[in-house]
Amino acid sequence: QVNVVESGGTLVQAEGSLSLSCAVSGRIFRVNAMGWYRQAPGNQRDLVARITDIGTTNYANSVQGRFTISKINADNTVTLQMKSLKPEDTAVYYCKASILDRLGRFNDYWGQGTQVTVSS
Repeated sequence: QVNVVESGGTLVQAEGSLSLSCAVSGRIFRVNAMGWYRQAPGNQRDLVARITDIGTTNYANSVQGRFTISKINADNTVTLQMKSLKPEDTAVYYCKASILDRLGRFNDYWGQGTQVTVSS
């Protein structure tokens, strides 16, 4: 059993900043990667930022330079720092963890999501 829990979503004004956190717990051999995705109403769920266990990062073009994903901490947590927020950043933000189990299998686990609303 693996649990992924996001926190930090709230209402914020445009140009403001916000930090989201994600914590992974349970039967984990190794966390291979963690990432943030977002989904606005009527849209698909898209990648926002992702980091691997060796520090390789990927960002969506729309957030490059404004959002920063932290390294995966020893307690299997990761943070997404968001600056210069725009109304179009409004969405439910989901954390995904790619976990290696003791049998050498990779599995993806999703959190329940946290709502970020940016007012203009």
